[in-house]
Amino acid sequence: MTINILGINHNTAPVEVREQVVIAESGLGDTLRDLRELPGITETVVLSTCNRTEIYWAGSAEPREDIIDLLERSEHTGTGFREALFDRQGTDAAEHLFRVACGLDSMVLGETQITGQLKEAYRRSREHGACGAHLGRVFEQAFSIAKKVRTNTDIGASPVSVAYAAVRLARQLFAGFEKHTALLVGAGETIELVARHLRGHGIGKIYIANRSEARAQALAETFDGFALPLDRIERALPDADILISSTGSPHAVVTENMVKEALRSRRSRPLFAVDIAVPRDIEAGVGRVRGVYLYSIDDLNNVITDGQEMRRQAAIAADKIISDELEAFHKSERQRVATPTILSVRDAVIRVRDEALEAARRRIAAGHPVDEVMQQMVHTLTQRILHQPTERLREAAAESDDEFLEVARQLFLGKPEPAADDDSEDADRIGARG
Repeated sequence: MTINILGINHNTAPVEVREQVVIAESGLGDTLRDLRELPGITETVVLSTCNRTEIYWAGSAEPREDIIDLLERSEHTGTGFREALFDRQGTDAAEHLFRVACGLDSMVLGETQITGQLKEAYRRSREHGACGAHLGRVFEQAFSIAKKVRTNTDIGASPVSVAYAAVRLARQLFAGFEKHTALLVGAGETIELVARHLRGHGIGKIYIANRSEARAQALAETFDGFALPLDRIERALPDADILISSTGSPHAVVTENMVKEALRSRRSRPLFAVDIAVPRDIEAGVGRVRGVYLYSIDDLNNVITDGQEMRRQAAIAADKIISDELEAFHKSERQRVATPTILSVRDAVIRVRDEALEAARRRIAAGHPVDEVMQQMVHTLTQRILHQPTERLREAAAESDDEFLEVARQLFLGKPEPAADDDSEDADRIGARG
């Protein structure tokens, strides 16, 4: 069974294309079910984040077009994403998964958030009964490699992340953070990191807006901020100098009209805005409003790039770990192919052994000498176990299948074939014992 990937990510498409293929958490169960129903897919995992939507499955590569058709039927899918899709099979697919898990395929090289997102995608797939033993082994190996890379390299040493980049960009616009106010929309891990960086740089005031006001309140209390429900963003916008948004909403939560209205009372004070969400939280038209500096997640790439040189050096060591682990993994997978055959051979030999042993017990119980019974049992075992291999070796010899004969010799004797001087005696021995 082969692992396959079909996906789109920040390497193949800009945010306006990626957001067309986002699979919302609320629709994940239906998507996993629809994928499982496609011919050629036995197991599947769906990973959908701000930087990538990737579908992993075990089976054949044939369902590719069916998967694309399924994506096109999505509520938010447009028509421009087909050209940005990439696919991987077999070893290439496993290597891609390992690199994703280690943060080596991320916009922020070495970031740890993707590992958690991948684990959550794997958990949800298992929860829905979509992921079984085959994909499970590959994903568990990916998590093991990610841990090894974190432990043995400096891939995560320097402080580089989307949240860090957003705050660093804001500091270039505002000199004294203590005089300014930030409005953070969302309450997930990214927004928490943004709040931590802002507080670390002495931001004057923090508002946190979220659909769950309780979650916003809990996060606000951590950073001495103020919480408000998502539908009351307009109340805080006039006071905000920095707006950073990262929600899972399928629609914009900050509109152009909301920003224009807020700017009327700001007396020409600029508004710095960063939209980290995919699909985007802030309407694109906001960037055209005078006095607003709007950045998307893709715009942060230049800021991120400046701080990644140390991680690039560590990535070389990480690539070596992945290469070694990939070879070990595929060696294990190749060996696993032989498992059914090994088990069948063992079962057949055990069956012959048990039958011979039972026959020997009956003969002993009937009064036959033990030594005679033992010799008969050993002879029977030898004949029955070697009968089929001997017949197959004769056929191989008749067909001049020297390769099979050599493999058989190594399998049973573990040594190369000796020089053949006179094989007439050997032939007589086979005839006598066969």
